[in-house]
Amino acid sequence: YLRASLSAGVCGCCGRCRPRYKRLVDNIFPEDPKDGLVKSDMEKLTFFAVSAPEKLDRIGEYLAERLSRDVVRHRYGYVVIAMEALDQLLMACHSQSIKPFVESFLHMVAKLLESKEPDLQVLGTNSFVKFANIEEDTPSYHRRYDFFVSQFSAMCHSTHEDPETRTRIRIAGIKGLQGVVRKTVNDELQAIIWEPQHMDKLIPSMLFNMQDNDDTDRAGGEENPAALAESCFRELLGRAAYGNMNNAVRPVLVHLDNHRLWDPNEFAVSCFRIIMYSIQAQHSHHVIQQVLNHLDTHSKNTPRVRAGIVQVLLETVAIAAKGSIGPTVLEVFNTLLKHLRMSVDFELGEGSRRNSGTSLSSGRGKENEERIVQNAIIQTIGFFGGNLPDYQRAEVMMFIMGKVPVYGTPCHTLDTGTKRIQTMLLSSLIMVTSGFKCKTMSAGLPAAFLEPLCSISLMEDSELRQLVLEILHNIIDRHDNRAKLRGIRIIPNVAALKIKREKISKQDVVFMKKHGQQLYRHIYLGSKEEDNVQKNFELLFTALALLTIELANEEVVIDLIRLSLALQDMALANEENMPMFICCGIMALVAAYLNFLSQMIANPAFCQHVSKVIELRNMDAPYLLPEHVFREKCVLPESLDREDSGMYFQTTDIADALSGPGYNAERLGVAYVPQVTDEDRLTRRKSFVDTISLQVDILSNSLPDQVQTQEITFETLKKAIDTTGLEEQEREKRRQVMEKFQKAPFEEIAAHCESKANMLHDRLAQIFELTIRPPPSPSGTVTVTSGHTQYQSVPVYEMKFPDLCVY
Repeated sequence: YLRASLSAGVCGCCGRCRPRYKRLVDNIFPEDPKDGLVKSDMEKLTFFAVSAPEKLDRIGEYLAERLSRDVVRHRYGYVVIAMEALDQLLMACHSQSIKPFVESFLHMVAKLLESKEPDLQVLGTNSFVKFANIEEDTPSYHRRYDFFVSQFSAMCHSTHEDPETRTRIRIAGIKGLQGVVRKTVNDELQAIIWEPQHMDKLIPSMLFNMQDNDDTDRAGGEENPAALAESCFRELLGRAAYGNMNNAVRPVLVHLDNHRLWDPNEFAVSCFRIIMYSIQAQHSHHVIQQVLNHLDTHSKNTPRVRAGIVQVLLETVAIAAKGSIGPTVLEVFNTLLKHLRMSVDFELGEGSRRNSGTSLSSGRGKENEERIVQNAIIQTIGFFGGNLPDYQRAEVMMFIMGKVPVYGTPCHTLDTGTKRIQTMLLSSLIMVTSGFKCKTMSAGLPAAFLEPLCSISLMEDSELRQLVLEILHNIIDRHDNRAKLRGIRIIPNVAALKIKREKISKQDVVFMKKHGQQLYRHIYLGSKEEDNVQKNFELLFTALALLTIELANEEVVIDLIRLSLALQDMALANEENMPMFICCGIMALVAAYLNFLSQMIANPAFCQHVSKVIELRNMDAPYLLPEHVFREKCVLPESLDREDSGMYFQTTDIADALSGPGYNAERLGVAYVPQVTDEDRLTRRKSFVDTISLQVDILSNSLPDQVQTQEITFETLKKAIDTTGLEEQEREKRRQVMEKFQKAPFEEIAAHCESKANMLHDRLAQIFELTIRPPPSPSGTVTVTSGHTQYQSVPVYEMKFPDLCVY
């Protein structure tokens, strides 16, 4: 009984025996919670806390105890008063002793957030936001915000039945996350907030509210969850450091995957625009790398998903290309080209499966979807390349060209897949070279780029040759004259076109001396392809005109005239039995170009000769002019009349017109002969070399099998002994050789010598093969083919013995 009495006495002691801080805390609570916080007593409590900061932790503990009791008893009025008191104490006290008090404060905020009452959750969030805006003097070593990240993220995904309440809870959750971000990102000891387990909650919560966005909600301003989430998202990304970018971007990609937001991809594009404009410019390559890796991850996904990712990549590189993107330039193009090839393979695979008997409509639908992917990749490559500086664009051009299958590689056979790959890559090159203005032509067309490009121009496909010519136009045209030269026509007044040009530089003169013959050769060969259409001749005309504008000095003008006359002679001779449309098209091309050239160099006699030929053609042979031959119902002759010299451009007349100072007209007397390269053997076409090389090929093919003999008679001996006229023929031959070596350009002489050397090399190789190869034996011979040993035996009755060995 005594113990009970003592206990009751202790518990029921008078108020003056209670600690002062408790009495001050009790006094701030009115009898009726509707009256609100007692301001006078709150001022006394604040003064006491500032005067005795060591008591702050006890004040916090006691307030937390009262708040917990009031929450359990559903006395929410007193809960609001307690939180208001805590907020005022936080704002008033900034001493070292505030840290234990903060622990009590955060404990009370956590109690409110755990409550199921929306009002208490909002109240706790508002208090936490006020706390987040306080700048502490010293960092906290032990404070963690894991619970608040989880709880605020859960509030961002609220599914409350009442729409207004749901919006209030989501707004509170977003504000809470924003408070966590502000409180932690500037604290070096709180770098843990950037770890994946926290970013996987923060980022999706913001994206979820940004995704659930209606235009009608925009009028709500800051109280709109979507606008508030976007603001928080921008703030978070703006504070991301170099090492945190990957952890910030990866949850975005995962969220887009989980919610299937790549098709359609409007929201995905919007998200990455926000990302690219919010982060620091030097971190852009991190984002691009993440998107590229994600594209690799989805390499086998549906075409629309891949197209959506590529379009997002387009947006990111479009923004990043304006600044610095570091070493990821070639990585971007390498990944895009890899996926372009994969898309072509998928398209061809769908086509083969469709032909084998699957659904026709579904197969065509998938092929069309793959075309969407391919177009998106090409647009991305073109847009990215178009925003790069010239030195990087030249590297990208070389990189893409290295991916194009050309003759002499394992993919030189022009099957459907190879052609499709070539078409896509050349289309990408057109996009990259568009607007490219190189200072010197050697920088725009280096040998490592020009040679494979010209090799593609020998492909037996008109579309590929058109793409090559368009690429050449983009690079050569440095003054934007191409639009004035569209189409092939007889231009009556070239001066009216107001063509822009500059004097050719010394570097470009050297370039034409080194590579001019290569360009002429491919124009010459490209014009006689049997599958040429009107567009091919239009692009060839534009190429010749651009060469004249950008790279033609007096020597190049003579070379271009020689090339034109050689084209005319080729069409007249028609030794390769070209279709009449091709012959007439070549004639029209020569007429249109010489008309342009004569006016560009402003030579009256030359212009008069060209006009006279064109006038005669208008009257008697309109099918030799571009305005007529490319019409649908143009009547073509069976053959061209070589006897009517007035219809054709004459070398002597042009040489007389250019006989004045400046032009070496004597070179016009030397017929143009294109170079012979390894590509001619790889293409397996009919050789355009002279008849001697054709005879050598025929002789070399027939040499191993039979020996041609001629019957020797008296008449043949008489002819062999008779030397009448041989000396005159020898002198004439020497004179022609001397004239050729005096007047022909060095490149043409080198090409001629190279062709002779190649012929000699081939003959010697064939002779060595016959002499070194062991004779056939009935016992068999051992040969090694592709690393495998083969045993071959030749029967006796199939062996061929020399006549002297047979008896």
